Amino acid sequence: MTADPVSTSPDIDPAPPVATPTVLRRVVAASFVGNFVEWFDYAVYGYLATVIARVFFPDSSPATGLLATFAVFAISFIIRPVGGLVWGHFGDRIGRRTALSMSILIMSGATFCIALIPGHNQIGIAAPILLLVVRMVQGFSASGEYAGASAFLAEYAPEGRRGLYTSVVPASTAAGLLFGSLLAALLTGVLAADQMNSWGWRLPFLLAAPLGLIGRYIRLKLEDTPKFHELELREHSNAPLRILFTQHRRAIAIAFGVTCLNAVGFYLLLSYMPTYLSTELGVGETASFVASAITLTCYIGFIFGMGRLSDRFGRKRVLIAASILFAVLTVPLFAALGAVGIVGIVLIQIALSALLTMNDGTLPVFLAEIFPTRVRYSGFAFSFNTANALFGGTAPFVATLLIKLTGSSLAPAWYLVAAALVAMGAMFLARETCHEPLAD
Repeated sequence: MTADPVSTSPDIDPAPPVATPTVLRRVVAASFVGNFVEWFDYAVYGYLATVIARVFFPDSSPATGLLATFAVFAISFIIRPVGGLVWGHFGDRIGRRTALSMSILIMSGATFCIALIPGHNQIGIAAPILLLVVRMVQGFSASGEYAGASAFLAEYAPEGRRGLYTSVVPASTAAGLLFGSLLAALLTGVLAADQMNSWGWRLPFLLAAPLGLIGRYIRLKLEDTPKFHELELREHSNAPLRILFTQHRRAIAIAFGVTCLNAVGFYLLLSYMPTYLSTELGVGETASFVASAITLTCYIGFIFGMGRLSDRFGRKRVLIAASILFAVLTVPLFAALGAVGIVGIVLIQIALSALLTMNDGTLPVFLAEIFPTRVRYSGFAFSFNTANALFGGTAPFVATLLIKLTGSSLAPAWYLVAAALVAMGAMFLARETCHEPLAD
């Protein structure tokens, strides 16, 4: 008698979890919290960039100090493709839940440490060096969050509703940005400049520790996804990365291309915009924060509708439409920012955010669907984080540099148009995945 080719390990539960409404609510909460913490940190860093520049680069001119601050922001993204491979390997090898529970602990701890770093006036050049080191740790740990949460939700979601469920991930990122913008607006409105420079800017980073512990607790109470359980019962691969880079290179290229628009658009429109409004258009810092807060609130509302729209009309149609609209409308909308009052600025930001949600609300489910279960986490994480490392984390720095080199405040808009054209080309090479079950 021949042996059964499918063997199960004694520590693997043969009964996969059932996606009951209660379990789905817990999955949504667990996926939401981790991304919320990650993007709350990025929001605070971006919105308080001018303060951080004064604390860590006090001897530089305002423009140079801001460039240095955004350079630290960008350099911390270099580690993200490596982190994506590490967390993707763990997520495909030992489980999505385990990888996500580990990453949130490291990420929230690193964010908390930023609040403890002395400024340049206290320890000199060691201050920006420590800031860079901690940001690198953040970048490494955060690189598993977006991809892992998206894969987790996609593998739990009912058929025909994967777009809606995975849209929770970009919604949670926007919620983190919204909370960060509100807190930054409150601090800048209440505290004097010397208070912000000395201790006020540290307060938001201290919140990461309790939020991270809450997120880890919720995740540890969940079972891994039904898809991952089924995969473990059928096969057990020790080399998901080798499979990814030998069998799925086309999917990696498409995923990278379409993520370019997400990377540039997200960081320019939702993170860099308050700095752009205050430094280039002369809008007050508090007013620019409030405008961004209103925009983010609308963004969160739009994002679920776009996820549902992709369930109905398909991922490819929605993503191509987003690219075309960005290519056509970005420059005119940016040009109008300097010719209208604060109400007009808010309306333009809302319009840009609506365009962005067409990409952001559809991208998580599209990236989860083009990779099979055995490499879903690693394929998503590597392509998404590589695009964000090259074009996302660098977007505020590139935008500031382009304005300085060209003397044109429209330079960031043209950069966003270029990203939209790259994403459109990638999507023309993709196939529709909406109405198919998740690939195994």
